[in-house]
Amino acid sequence: MLHTNNQIIKHKVGLLNLAEELQNVSRACKVMGVSRDTFYRYQELVKSGDIDALINKSRRKRPLNPMPIF
Repeated sequence: MLHTNNQIIKHKVGLLNLAEELQNVSRACKVMGVSRDTFYRYQELVKSGDIDALINKSRRKRPLNPMPIF
């Protein structure tokens, strides 16, 4: 069972833990509203790195000088 205090990855870790608890990936994904493909992607990230690998890494770069909105 994985543990984390990071709010960003709590949902993802919850999915992995639920699948382990239920012994059924399909059911855990249905309960959490996530595809099985997403589950296996999360699982692979944890296996390849650590739990911090679940943090979203956006491909989009933030603008250096965002335009003010009036």
